[in-house]
Amino acid sequence: MCATGQRWWHRGNVTHNSALLRSCQRILVLGSGGSGKSTLARQLGDRLGLPVIHLDIHYWSYGWKPTPEAEWQARVQQLVQGKRWVMDGNFSGSLAIRLSRCDAAVFLDVSRWVCVRSILTRWLRYRFEQRPDLPEGCPERFDLDFMSWVWNFPERSRPKVLAELERARHDMEVLHLTRRAQTTELLAALQTSSLAEAR
Repeated sequence: MCATGQRWWHRGNVTHNSALLRSCQRILVLGSGGSGKSTLARQLGDRLGLPVIHLDIHYWSYGWKPTPEAEWQARVQQLVQGKRWVMDGNFSGSLAIRLSRCDAAVFLDVSRWVCVRSILTRWLRYRFEQRPDLPEGCPERFDLDFMSWVWNFPERSRPKVLAELERARHDMEVLHLTRRAQTTELLAALQTSSLAEAR
């Protein structure tokens, strides 16, 4: 459990609150497609020494075949039982399960334009190679349905995420980041803390 009584971390307090994030053992990273969830999860795992769980790896199988819903719910229940992790992914149907176990949630609430640009950049980078946050046999693809979901995320999905965060336990911390610069600031603060502790 994180050692703080503060319910929300607002903009402008990222560096100040990085020490609180360091005390958390189970961190959930949320956001639209292209918001940087998987990248941030890996970076948090590196800086905090926590195992990283990319939900996409557990949901999709070879050829982009999804896991049946009942099996998926059971799998998520099993995954969250770990004592320490950083977990990224959307999957709104299992969000309540994950929120019930995490100490902190990081919501990457960046603009749709940032997300779309990131998706296009990611597609160009990985269209001929395997992405580290996807299972074997699921190559990077350009999907118009997915792009439509990302574009409409602020109106359709964002309110649901915020509502779930409001309903979550009040001893759980929420870090609400709206700009990429805040993510960079957070990671820099965590890196500085790690170096200071190593001396």
